[in-house]
Amino acid sequence: MVPQIFIPGVQRVIVVASGKGGVGKTTVTVNLALALQRSGATVGIFDADIYGPNVPLMLGVHRQKRSQGMIAIARRKDAPAYIQPLDRFGLRIMSVGLLVGEDEVIDPARSPDAIGQLVVQTLKDVQWGELDYLLIDLPPSAGQPQASLVQHVPIDGVVIVTTPQDLSLLDAGRSLRLFQQATIPILGVVENMSYFICPDCGTRHEIFQHSEKWRPPALADVPLLGRIPLTPTISKSINKADPLVHDHPDDPVAQAFLAITAVLQSRLS
Repeated sequence: MVPQIFIPGVQRVIVVASGKGGVGKTTVTVNLALALQRSGATVGIFDADIYGPNVPLMLGVHRQKRSQGMIAIARRKDAPAYIQPLDRFGLRIMSVGLLVGEDEVIDPARSPDAIGQLVVQTLKDVQWGELDYLLIDLPPSAGQPQASLVQHVPIDGVVIVTTPQDLSLLDAGRSLRLFQQATIPILGVVENMSYFICPDCGTRHEIFQHSEKWRPPALADVPLLGRIPLTPTISKSINKADPLVHDHPDDPVAQAFLAITAVLQSRLS
């Protein structure tokens, strides 16, 4: 049996995954974290997206140069955590994007297993403190570091982010199989960019071709947690590095995130 790591003080670990890029997974992760916080929870985010670690940028954190001495190479199994997470909007943040400069790239093709080990070791080395929820933002696909995280980290549930397109749903189903095979609870699907409401006339428009009756087998029994519309307010908040749920908590879209977190908390309890 593969040994699992222990993260002191963390009550629940939730991974946020998608089958393909460009579905707004990081936007959903950050706003869900802030919505959980508004419910009274203490929340952290671990950005494990080695391909495009965007959590720091979305929260207004920039690193121009590599962080010397923070990348774990080889440490004793019983070595204590030593990395202090950043605090942004009351969230505790750690990201692969804080270990490298913004113009640097981690190439997972050179050593996929080493990439998985790096992410797991970094997660273990952070001094998270007491957290009700730790959200892990994963890269798209079902390779590394997902495989290592599933093997070594006790995960309480998975949230899948998709858009209402057949192609996105199909890729989400492929990503989901990794977690289903590991018997990790699937909390549900968040359908991002679900529809567009015209700001002038209030008419609802289905931007993507929405196949209500079609789902791949892997998603057949997965509940829908909620739908997030495509709206300029989300992109404006991203550009300001002040996420919607923090910047405009009374906005109807922010309320959609709050409704999703209520469902998540109910399913986890």
